Amino acid sequence: AAPPVQPMEVSIHTDKSIWLRDRAQAAAENKVTRAELVKIIRDKQNANPQQPVVIAADKDVRYEAVLEVMDMLQQNQVAKVGLLARPRGG
Repeated sequence: AAPPVQPMEVSIHTDKSIWLRDRAQAAAENKVTRAELVKIIRDKQNANPQQPVVIAADKDVRYEAVLEVMDMLQQNQVAKVGLLARPRGG
């Protein structure tokens, strides 16, 4: 069996900036525009349809901002989108 594919991680910061990390390449987060985000993820999923995408947000980011990004990805035929839940510290 093939090893699981590491997800592309989309982070939304409190200033509504969007950052992308390719976990498969252990890359650092890079700030991207919405258009760049869609293009990078669609290119990655065209090369590998099993490529998952997870969305994470700072705790102070409004839920609507997360839904907007998720909706934008889905409207642009990005598949396998989920939410990343981080355990609470302490």
